[in-house]
Amino acid sequence: MQAISMAFKAIAGNKIRAFLTMLGVIIGVVSVTVLISIGQGTTSSITDSISSMGTNLLTVTIQTRRVGMFSMGGGGRSSSNARGTVILKLEDILTLEDEEPIECVSPVVNGSLTVKAGSTNTTASIMGVLPAYKDIVNQDVEDGRYIIDADVDNRSAVCVIGPELAEDLFGTTQVVGNTLHIDGRRFRIVGVLESKGTSLSGSSDSTLILPFTLAQRMLDSTTISSIYISATDPTTVDAAQEVVENFLYKKYQDDSTYSVMNQTQMLETINETTSTLSLMLGGIAGISLLVGGIGIMNIMLVSVTERTREIGIRKAIGAKRRNIMMQFLIESVVISGMGGLLGLVFGYLLMQALSGVLGMTLTMSMGVAQLAIGFSMGVGVIFGLYPAGKASKLRPIEALHYD
Repeated sequence: MQAISMAFKAIAGNKIRAFLTMLGVIIGVVSVTVLISIGQGTTSSITDSISSMGTNLLTVTIQTRRVGMFSMGGGGRSSSNARGTVILKLEDILTLEDEEPIECVSPVVNGSLTVKAGSTNTTASIMGVLPAYKDIVNQDVEDGRYIIDADVDNRSAVCVIGPELAEDLFGTTQVVGNTLHIDGRRFRIVGVLESKGTSLSGSSDSTLILPFTLAQRMLDSTTISSIYISATDPTTVDAAQEVVENFLYKKYQDDSTYSVMNQTQMLETINETTSTLSLMLGGIAGISLLVGGIGIMNIMLVSVTERTREIGIRKAIGAKRRNIMMQFLIESVVISGMGGLLGLVFGYLLMQALSGVLGMTLTMSMGVAQLAIGFSMGVGVIFGLYPAGKASKLRPIEALHYD
């Protein structure tokens, strides 16, 4: 207790120098906590975005250069590709819904077209889907209705608009029944999407949803290159993936032509990537803590030199080597510990400010706080050992003669 008391008195006697010494540790702890929290916040945001689409989602991507032209069957147009073998038809894809582990299927076509409402025009993201897409990715409407089967069968000139795009074009989201022009063609708005904000796949708030068959014609896209599929429940995802892969292999006889990804695989891949990123950010920030430790060692060596005579007096009246070493080691740990605590406070305040700027929730987990404090205390011990050892080895007679 006496050693602790003397350490605090020594620090209080040089407040400015002590604070400047702590500054390196403070900056290091702030860097570690904030950067790791940003990494964890990014992971959480991406995970929530994917999970919001359902854990039973399968996404199929097909290499369009290897696929034949889209055909509705019967009198629909079709032609083979350069290999002259594969023609993927919409009715073939829909047969997947007859399989036991599969609930819904929807091919998706994407593109950008000019959209005009009155005197306002903009380039908007266009997405062509089947009605089942709404249930596959949990995409609800705030007002009106979604695309229905009759719209797809008749290629009806109707659309569902995102709320952000509605505000840009009309100044309000109360637009059901209004008309707009897409690439010069007149469309009637039948629904307004529920706002979901920006996610991993982009923002549906500024998207126009069209019937799949009409969107293909508008975007001049004759191939099916993207398919969204939902399994009956999360426990049948693997079985559904096997069914889809078997279906595609029978079509293409080449598994390099397509890829099937389920949400679990996607989440695992993203979590691995973001965890590595968080560790890398924490490691980079940890370097600043080491720099802070070097600053502590430097100041403690100066302190030992300044207090050489004091050390000599203490040894002359009976202080042992371990007493001197403990005094300076405690002083080093107190400086680094106080710097760590102040770093946590400043780090928390900085995270609150960054949460609004970055648009994500940043929180300081107990594990991160303990890691930062433990690391800062460890820095104090490691970089305080040499100055403390040097002080404890001083010979009393030489210390007393030191001027």
